[in-house]
Amino acid sequence: MSTTADLVALLKKELKTARMTYADLALALGMAESSVKRMLAKGDMPLSRIDAICRALKLDFAELARKVADAQPLLAQLSEAQEKAVVADKKLLLVAICVLSQWTLEQVTGSYRLSQAECIGYLAQLDRIGIIELKPLNRYRLKLAKTFRWRPHGPVMDYFRDNALLDYFSGGFDGSGEGLLLVHGSISRGLAPSFMERMQRVAQDFAQQHQADQKLADKDREGYTLLLAMRSWEFGAFVALRR
Repeated sequence: MSTTADLVALLKKELKTARMTYADLALALGMAESSVKRMLAKGDMPLSRIDAICRALKLDFAELARKVADAQPLLAQLSEAQEKAVVADKKLLLVAICVLSQWTLEQVTGSYRLSQAECIGYLAQLDRIGIIELKPLNRYRLKLAKTFRWRPHGPVMDYFRDNALLDYFSGGFDGSGEGLLLVHGSISRGLAPSFMERMQRVAQDFAQQHQADQKLADKDREGYTLLLAMRSWEFGAFVALRR
């Protein structure tokens, strides 16, 4: 949500863009120029005053708020509390995973046994948690960065370790476009980060392709889950045999 200080900061930029002086703005507001300068420098004023400045600059208040929201830094990771809130309700977690894939409300309710009212309620919860910004007509803006990842030892990853990992690996990985690779080796510690960067690029490529293919018909798309992992590890049974 846009703060007053953020709105005022953007207003000052818009003043420069419009080449309106403080004297011009003071005249439009019916205020003293010194009062206008002090008000903008303080960065805090009633929303009604911000709206009046918008009118003087011929700006739409809603558009100004949207610009501020779009300029907010995207989250690369959620807090522990945010993740706990997501996993507290299985249906909320489902909707969270769907919005990460940029599904529309219609796609979610068409694929799962959720009513429109339920789904809107869950979208509102995700808005309060900070994962999305809910917009008119039940559209939303994802507030997570392309590099977003769940906390490695956070509530969401713990949930998937306990409830989904065995289900995922129980598949044969032998269908069209499926595969499972298990590679073990010893490499330079200095090279390990570069392999992680390559894996992150693959994950981003997958996410970007997902976005690009949303224009295709449902019959031309298939849901896939890409799981990439790399860690310094040796099977416990082998460790027990070490000298």
